[in-house]
Amino acid sequence: MDCKAKIKELREMTGMNRRQFCEYFQIPYRTVTEWELDHRHAPEYVLRLLEYYIRMEKVMKEPKEKGKKPETEEAVTSDAE
Repeated sequence: MDCKAKIKELREMTGMNRRQFCEYFQIPYRTVTEWELDHRHAPEYVLRLLEYYIRMEKVMKEPKEKGKKPETEEAVTSDAE
């Protein structure tokens, strides 16, 4: 997988937009933009470290369950009564 696709995949795994991703990982916004536009390429070890950190620290977004409605406060309260 090329750098452009990998960095975008990693960012999308977190559910963050580019600005949030840059702030969280302390990577300059321009750098990530250049990687995603394929104007520059991140070193392979940087991509591996980002992926490792995202997976190990559970920075990934929660998958949405299809067809399941989020519980409301009323539903939780009425169940407790």
